[in-house]
Amino acid sequence: MSTFLFRIGRWSFAHRRIVLAIWLLVAVVAIGAATASGGKTNDNFTIPGTESQRATNLLSERVPELSGGQTQLVFAAEGDGRIVDTRQRDAIETSIQNLKAVPQVAVATDPFHGGAVSPDGTIGLGSVQYSVQPGSVDASTLEDVKKAVEPAQAAGVHVAYSGSVFPGWNAAPSETPEIVGVIVALIILLITFGSLIAAGMPIITAILGILITIMSVTALAAVVDVATASTTVAIMLGLSCGIDYGLFVLYRHRNHVLRGMDPQDSAALSVGTAGGAVVFAALTVIIALCGLSVVGIPFLAVMGLSAAGAVLVAMLIALTLLPAMLGFAGPHIVRFPGRPRRLHARLERTAHTAATAPEEHRGARWGAFIVRHRVPVLFLGVLLLGLLALPATHMRLGLPSGSSQPTSNTQRQAYDLITEGFGVGANGPLLIVADHVTDKSQTDQLVAALGTLPDVAAVQPLTMANDVSVIQVTPGSGPNDEATTSLVHRIRGDRAAIEGDTGAAILVGGNTASNIDVSAKLSSALPVFLIVVVGLAFLLLTFAFRTFLVPLKSVLGFLLSILAAFGAQVAVFQWGWGQHLFNIEPAETVSFLPIIMLAIIFGLSSDYEVFVVSRIKEDYTRTGEARAAVVRGMSHSARVVTAAALIMFSIFVAFMFTSDATIKAIGFSFAIGVLLDAFVVRLTLVPAVMAIAGGRIWSHPRWFRRLPDPDIEGKRLEHAHGS
Repeated sequence: MSTFLFRIGRWSFAHRRIVLAIWLLVAVVAIGAATASGGKTNDNFTIPGTESQRATNLLSERVPELSGGQTQLVFAAEGDGRIVDTRQRDAIETSIQNLKAVPQVAVATDPFHGGAVSPDGTIGLGSVQYSVQPGSVDASTLEDVKKAVEPAQAAGVHVAYSGSVFPGWNAAPSETPEIVGVIVALIILLITFGSLIAAGMPIITAILGILITIMSVTALAAVVDVATASTTVAIMLGLSCGIDYGLFVLYRHRNHVLRGMDPQDSAALSVGTAGGAVVFAALTVIIALCGLSVVGIPFLAVMGLSAAGAVLVAMLIALTLLPAMLGFAGPHIVRFPGRPRRLHARLERTAHTAATAPEEHRGARWGAFIVRHRVPVLFLGVLLLGLLALPATHMRLGLPSGSSQPTSNTQRQAYDLITEGFGVGANGPLLIVADHVTDKSQTDQLVAALGTLPDVAAVQPLTMANDVSVIQVTPGSGPNDEATTSLVHRIRGDRAAIEGDTGAAILVGGNTASNIDVSAKLSSALPVFLIVVVGLAFLLLTFAFRTFLVPLKSVLGFLLSILAAFGAQVAVFQWGWGQHLFNIEPAETVSFLPIIMLAIIFGLSSDYEVFVVSRIKEDYTRTGEARAAVVRGMSHSARVVTAAALIMFSIFVAFMFTSDATIKAIGFSFAIGVLLDAFVVRLTLVPAVMAIAGGRIWSHPRWFRRLPDPDIEGKRLEHAHGS
C-alpha cells in the first residue's frame, strides 16, 4: 500500500494543476447539484418497529388531521390581568381565527372550548395542528403563525410556543463555532510549523472538503430525509479530520524538507508513509460511523453516513490535493514570508529542532519519563479515568424537552407556564389511538379504564373518525420522568384489561411515547453496535500492525476513555456541575448521544493509536529495541498528535457556544472524549503498556506471515529511498 500511495503523492505533486482543477470541479458540481435539487434538511423522524410509529402510521391513514406537526400555544396574562377577562379573551379568540386562515394549518383550537384554562384564569392552552409533518412546515407558515397572535399580544397576553414545530424551532445554526474553531486551529498550526504557509494549507484543504460534503448532503436531502444535526456532525468531523489528516502528512513532509530532501521526493514519501496511517485511521472512523446503520433508526443511519462521507472526502484530499498544494508551495513550505520577528524566529527554530533533532524535544523527554515510571503511570492513569467514569453509572437517557432549554427560550417559557397552570404532565401528554371503534360507548369505556391507572392526571377523548378513536392521557409526571415511562409500559402491559370487551385495539403514541421508544431502542442496540464496530476495527488494526496485542490494547484504552467521557457528560449536563459556566439546564442525557459518541470517539481514538504506534513500530522494526523504540517513537509523534488533538478539541468546544442544548452536549462530549483519549490514553497509557510488555507486544502467530503486509509505517519505502 505504501508504494501505491507513494505513486499517488508523486503524481499529484507533478500534476498539481490537474489535481487542483479536478477538486475545484467536484466542488462546483456539488454546489450545482445542491442548488438545482433544492434539498433541505428536516426533522421528519421515523422509528420503524416501535409502537409509537405504528400509532403514527394509523393516524396518517385514518385521521390525517392529527398526524402532522403541532404547535402548542401558551397564553399567559401579564401583570394582574386574566385571560378570561373580556378584552384578553376576545383578543385570543381573534388570534385563533387568524390561525385558522394560515396555510398548512388544519385545525386551530382555543383554550376556552377545550377546558384548557388554568383554575385562576391566568394561563390557557391553544394548539395548531398542521396538515404536514414537522419538517415540511414552511418557514413562511411559522412567520404567519407569529403574525396571527399579534392581537393577543397587543391585549397584554404573553404567547409562548412549544410542540413538534413552532416559530424559531429550527433556526439556522450560527457559523461562529466553525469560525472560532478554524482560528484556534490556525494558531495551533502556526505554533507547530512556525510557518504561515504550512499552517494555512491544512485549513484551506479542510474547508474545501467541508464545502463539498455539505453541498452533497444538501443535494441528498432532496430525496432522503436528512436530520438537521447531520450537517453539524459532518462539519465537526470533516473540519477536524480534514485538518488533522493534512497535519500528519504535512508534518512528515516538512521534516524531510528541513533535512534537505527534494520537495517532490519528500511529498511522495510523506504520502506513502504518513498517508498509510491516514488511510487506516480514516477507515476505522468510517467503519464506526457506518456502524450506526445497524441501530435501525433511519435518521441516525443518515447522520452516520453523512459524517462518514465527510471523513472519506478529508482522507482523499489529504492524499491527493495536499501533495498538489505542496507542489505549488515548493521550498517555501518551511519559510515564514517576510522578515521574521522574534516570535516567528522562535517558532521556526522549534519546528526545525523537532524535525532534525526530535530526541531533544519535549516528546522524547515525556516518553523517557513514561518508560522510566511505566508501572505507576499506568496505575495512576487508569485510576484517574476510573474516577471520572463513576458518574456514568447514573446516566439517564431521554430526548430534550422544554425543561432543558435556557429560560430565555420560548419552549422553556411554555414548559414552565404549562407546569404552573396545569401540572408538569401536561407538557408530555400521551395519545391513545384505538382502532375498531364504531360507538362512543367504546371510547367511554376506554376512558374510564385509563383513568383508573396510577400517575394519570387526566383523560380526555379528542376525536373519533373512520373507526379510530383518539384519547389524550395526561400523566401526573414530566415527559422525561421515570414514572411516565412506567405509565407507558403499564398501559401496554395491561392492554387486554384496558380494552376489555370493547373490541378495540389500542396503541400508545405521541411525542412522549416516541421519545421513550427511541431511548429503549437505542439502549438495546448499543451492545450489538459495540460488538460490530469494535470487532471490525479490531480486525482492521490487527491487519495493519500484524499482532493481536496492539489492537486489544487500543480497544481497552478506548473503553476507559469513553466511560470517563460518559461520566464527565453526566456530571456536567445531567447533574449540572457546569450549569452557569456553559449556560445549560440540567437534563437527561440525550438518548442518541452515547451511541454517536461510541462511533466517533472510537474512530478518532484509533486515529491517534495508529499515528503513535506506527512510529513506535517503525523504530522497533529498524532497531529491535522495544523500550528505546517507545521513547524515539514518542519523540516523533507526540508533537503532531498533541497539535491534532488540540485542534479536534478546540473545534468541538467551539460548538458549545451555540444556543442548542443538544449541540452543546455533543460538542462537550466529543471534546472531553478526544482530550482524555489523546493525552491520557494514547500519549500516556499506551506507551506505558508498550514499555511494560516490551518486544512481546509485537509477537504474532506464525500463520500471520502468510497475510499480506500493508507496510503501514512505510519501512520498505523509506529503506528504498534512503530515508
